[in-house]
Amino acid sequence: MADELPPEGTNGSDQNAPRVQVVGQYIKDLSFENPGVIGGQQARPQIELNVDLQVRQLEQEHFEVELKLRVNAKAEDRPLFLLELVYAGLFELHNIPDEVRQQVLLIEAPHILFPFARRIVADIVRDGGMPPLMVEPIDFAALYRAKMAEMQGQQPIAQA
Repeated sequence: MADELPPEGTNGSDQNAPRVQVVGQYIKDLSFENPGVIGGQQARPQIELNVDLQVRQLEQEHFEVELKLRVNAKAEDRPLFLLELVYAGLFELHNIPDEVRQQVLLIEAPHILFPFARRIVADIVRDGGMPPLMVEPIDFAALYRAKMAEMQGQQPIAQA
């Protein structure tokens, strides 16, 4: 009896265990402008990085998470390049409690997507004639906490 195999398709894992599955990842939108390549590179550029996250529920267990990166580089107040990337992933969530679903989608999912988006940014900037840009790792948990604090701070104003 101890030698019995688990039912097919279960791999011996608990069917009710919380699980996050990456169904797919893809570039949803990409734009790169490099007016500064003609002038050459004199000074170290000032880099401005903006990060945004969007989540859409597609089906009961399927969610699309968009990681939006906007990189604006200037040298001596002259534009060098502007890169806008929307890198998305389709995630399937199983048995994730409602109280942690938002954290999974806004912290764990972008954490999975980020290395791929970072590589795309580096390659596009390099292929555009500039030195590759290695975006520093992003603390998505801190972004999530800041966003929640901002939303809680706005609630009393909205109720007034």
